Amino acid sequence: MESSWSPPFASRELINDYEPLRVYLEIAKSRGREDLVERALLSQEDFTLLSDLAKRELSVLDLMEALKSRFMERVDGDIAREAFKALGLNVSPDFARERLAYILAGWLLEAGKHWRILSFKGLPPS
Repeated sequence: MESSWSPPFASRELINDYEPLRVYLEIAKSRGREDLVERALLSQEDFTLLSDLAKRELSVLDLMEALKSRFMERVDGDIAREAFKALGLNVSPDFARERLAYILAGWLLEAGKHWRILSFKGLPPS
């Protein structure tokens, strides 16, 4: 079930549905896991890394992969699995963690485009 919720500076050009992230943040917060909430938000270091990666002129897919691996370590698989379960999807903690990392990577790319750190070649401007 897709919602209209999006995090700040998300354009939905790469990530169509941010609902799993919203639910993940809610569950983490309800469990008193502010550390997980903080780690799931974009940081200045994320934008610095994105700026460095953008200078390499990588494809959007290569950027997504590089960023996804960065975010994998910041997502709790059990809480991610719970978020997907709350949305009616029964997935493994590893799959849920990887999917949330992908959503975070896409959010960073969309925010990076908003702040003119990079552009998406072949995609229409937002």
